[in-house]
Amino acid sequence: MLHEQEKAGKIIAELTVYFLMLGAKKVTSSVILEETFGRITFEADYPPEKEDKLKELECLKQQRDNGIEEIYWELAGVGSHGDSSQLLLIGTMIDRAEISVEAGMVRLSLYKDY
Repeated sequence: MLHEQEKAGKIIAELTVYFLMLGAKKVTSSVILEETFGRITFEADYPPEKEDKLKELECLKQQRDNGIEEIYWELAGVGSHGDSSQLLLIGTMIDRAEISVEAGMVRLSLYKDY
């Protein structure tokens, strides 16, 4: 379970840096660890001129890859900050992503089965 907690921390750190680099002024997150899954909720504002950049968040919806996750999860947050390749890595680490983009606000719910 320790690795799962570390992975959740890396995911939150990477998303926080991503949105701060985008120009967010308010970023909030939470982690809920259940018996069989974990849920990370994330909310950030963004400048209107950066809305096109939010299309990169679709990377979070790719299929989880346990092999890639086990090899590379420790690299989350290590690459170029704000780079979409980090979002791709997060996408391989989670089972499901719900993304809601409204005027000036993004809300994410990321689910990870154990």
